[in-house]
Parts: sequence; C-alpha cells; structure tokens
Amino acid sequence: MFYRGERNGSVKKATWKGGVGGLRELRRLWLGSLIGSVALLVLGLAQVQAAPFAYVTNLLSNTISVIDTATNIVTATVTLGGGYGVAVNPAGTFVYATNHDNDTVSVIDASTNTVVATVSAGDGPAGLAVHPDGTLVYVANFYSNDVSVIDTATNTLIDSVPVVGLYPQDVAVHPDGSRVYAVSVDTLSVIDSSTNMVIATVPVGGPYGVSVNPAGTRIYVANFSSTTVSVINASTNSVIDTVQVGNSPSVPAVNPAGSRVYVGNYGDDTVSVIDTATNTVIKTVSVGDQPEGAEVHPAGTRVYVTNYVSNTVSVIDTETDTVIATVPVGDGPASVAIGPAVTPQPGDLALTKTDSPDPVAVGDNLVYTITVTNNSPDEATGVTVTDTLPSEAAYVSASSGQGSCIES
Repeated sequence: MFYRGERNGSVKKATWKGGVGGLRELRRLWLGSLIGSVALLVLGLAQVQAAPFAYVTNLLSNTISVIDTATNIVTATVTLGGGYGVAVNPAGTFVYATNHDNDTVSVIDASTNTVVATVSAGDGPAGLAVHPDGTLVYVANFYSNDVSVIDTATNTLIDSVPVVGLYPQDVAVHPDGSRVYAVSVDTLSVIDSSTNMVIATVPVGGPYGVSVNPAGTRIYVANFSSTTVSVINASTNSVIDTVQVGNSPSVPAVNPAGSRVYVGNYGDDTVSVIDTATNTVIKTVSVGDQPEGAEVHPAGTRVYVTNYVSNTVSVIDTETDTVIATVPVGDGPASVAIGPAVTPQPGDLALTKTDSPDPVAVGDNLVYTITVTNNSPDEATGVTVTDTLPSEAAYVSASSGQGSCIES
C-alpha cells in the first residue's frame, strides 16, 4: 500500500491509496485560517478482489496444495485421505477430491480450506468432474468400472453408472450438462446425464484423460499407451482426427477460447500445445519430471501442470509457451483444478472527515482527520482517497494508520 501525490493545475491535493482491511485513519495537519466543518461521504466504488486459486492433489502426501494464482505461492495445505483427482464447483465455493485408496471423495469448503464432508464412492476413485450447475459430481472408479453420481446438496451417493471397458480413469461433463464422458481401456463411454445410462461408446487408443471444449463441439482424449490425442465430434460421437504428441500423454486441458489444447507427456517431461484449428502440435514445452495433470487459468493466460516426480507445478505463459514459474508442492502431485475467475464486487466503504479546533484562528494549526471504514467482511484493494486543500490553508504534514500520504 502506498500514497500518491497529485497536482491538478495549481490546486494542491493530498492523496491516499491503499487497501482497507478494517478501521483505518488518515490524518492531515494544515496551517491556515479555515473555519472547518464535518463532512460524511459514502464510497461505493472500491473493489473487493480475489484471484482464482489452483488446487493440487498430492497423492503421496495425502494433501491438497492451494496456490494463489496471482503470486504462484502455496497459501494453504489441506489434509486428505489420499488425494488423487480434483475439481472445483462453478461457484468456486467447494472443492472435491478423490481419495483413491479410501474409496471416498472429500468435500472442501474453499473459503476455509477445510474438509466439511466425506462421501463414499466406488472402488478406486480417480478423476472427477462437476456438473455445470454445481448440483452433481461424477467420479470415475478405476476398480469397480463405474461412475459414481454424487448429489452436492446432500453430499450423498445417489447412483452408480456401469461403463464400457475396464479401469475408468477420468471423466468430463459437456458444457450444457447433457452428457458425461468417461474413459476406460480403449473406450470412451458417453453417458446421458438425464438417465445415467451409457448411450454410446467411442473406440480410442488407450486413454488416460478427457476434456471437452467450451463450445461443446469437440472431445479430446489423451491416449497414454499410443502417444496420441483423439479428437472426437461431440455431435456424432466419432473420432475425426488423431494428433501425434509426446510419450505417454496424460490429461488434456482446453483453453477458454477453445483454440488450444495442452497435454502433459508423462514419459518425456514435456507439454504438447495443440492448435485446434489444424489439430497439429505447434509447440513443445519442457516442464518437470513426469507431468500428469494440467489446467488452464480462467483468463487463458497461464497453464498449470503437475510434475509427479519433481513435486512441483510448472506455470506456462500461454503467450510465449514458456515456463515462467515453478511452484513446490507436496509429494506426488497428480491433478490440478482452478477455481473460477472472481468478478470484483463493490466494497462497502464509508469515509468521515472531522476538523479540530473548530473554529480555528488565523496562523494556528488545523487538524483534519479522515477515517475510512471497511464494513465488508472482505479486504478492499485499490482504494484511493484524494482531499483538496482549501486555498487559504498551507500544507504542514500528514500521517496515516496504514500506508503513507504525500502532498502535491
């Protein structure tokens, strides 16, 4: 937080700029002949902002690392029963993580980073995905060869859907919520979400992960055993292209524009960048040891990739396709999910201004006290207070309970 002086023509101003986490005061001491008055202003334009968080499941340390994407620093660690897959609901209020060895799903309150419920799933839960309306969670169960359906209102298992093929590893939901896609050995099962029944199957090449583009027109399946990504037409449930990538591709991640797919290649420590207009690899980015999970930031500017052996997350700049940060996390980071972008909301700020003494004699000191109060439970950032000195007054000094202030 800092203070910034401004000059508007010949009018002198004292400007305060900073964040408000509670009751804060800014004092200005002026010398002059002004007979002061008390003023009350209500400010409704300050913004309360929060960057999205990235949630990384650490399989070997049974934790989730919470990364602030604004700073790429781990800000919290949540203990689980064996974290593997992870997903965030559309509101960003709850995080769901599979405990592969315990056959459960942990429900985490994103505001407190605490586990608030544990839900039974199938045998060996792996990847999971949240319905676009946030009411259901779908879990791929590796050993029981089915998909669990969890009601998020009650945090209970309400259905189990047998899939085609053994060892379902990952699951994705169509943007309109009508279809659920689960990958198992050599097969993509298409589930009707209204009936929880498999309505189609698509042969693929030994899949590991699956993603759907934002438009809902294409499904991308990373084939771990065949070094390819299958491109599937979502309308016809048929493979329309196959993209050669690196060795042992894991989970594909589609950017918000749908123009790029990023897939970590577990076997050669790289990420393949696919241009979806041509279905060709346009860049290969070196990352950590055995990249497994990948997720694109909601702004589309960064890709977060978990490196299972390096115990790190590589952050890729999508403009340059280069690694710009490496974040240490827990042991065996497997999956990553990022919460939604948070739209700044108007802060509930109030400002009061008082003077003393009142009245003041010519040549005596006059103290103005300006108090900014944040009535919101959230911290307000980017708050600026500018106060213009009367022409009859001469600036002497200023002090603040938070940050600093200058005159210009």
